[in-house]
Amino acid sequence: MRQHVNPLSKNFHEIELIPSLHELFENPELPLHLDIGCAAGDFLFELALENNKWNYLGIEIREKLVNNAKSKLRDMEIRNLYFAFGNANNIFNDVNYKFLIDSLSSISFNFPDPWYKNKHHKRRVIQTELIKILSNSMRKESLIFIKTDVKELFNYMNFTISNNLNFKQLQNIDLFYPNSFNPKNIKTNREKYAIEKQLNIFERIYIKT
Repeated sequence: MRQHVNPLSKNFHEIELIPSLHELFENPELPLHLDIGCAAGDFLFELALENNKWNYLGIEIREKLVNNAKSKLRDMEIRNLYFAFGNANNIFNDVNYKFLIDSLSSISFNFPDPWYKNKHHKRRVIQTELIKILSNSMRKESLIFIKTDVKELFNYMNFTISNNLNFKQLQNIDLFYPNSFNPKNIKTNREKYAIEKQLNIFERIYIKT
């Protein structure tokens, strides 16, 4: 189910040019949700078709998947969805893309690669420095969603985000979905797989204070 790609490889140092929101979306004033590690984009396609009250942006490190998603997007002519290729940490560290973080209403990390070995933890997408960047730039009351079927990874992500004083855990997750980027609680492909295999799913939402 997971295809390993080393995000620290020099192959991913180059960053795709991401246009302004006015160029990306038909209505740039809509709330913006960012999905990190969007894979082939199936989750975002379903969201964008179901909910035209939000704009959706997917970032994926596997370029072939992004190119396929962009081709599909052109054929479907969806105006509230965009895909970009690159390493999320590199994108957020680039001052040219500060406008993206400033514009976010929410961001999701759905079933990211767990990188089980201790020596590979530095490859995980959620890092202290990334959360620091988000905490400094995301607007107040914007949200971070995390979800995984790996308990150790959940503990790691939860610790990393909770350790930043600008983010507070929300206690009743179900109350926040109806008004979120995902009002019908649509499932990703990985979540459907986890449910089918009766795997435990761990999730949490954090709000920027």
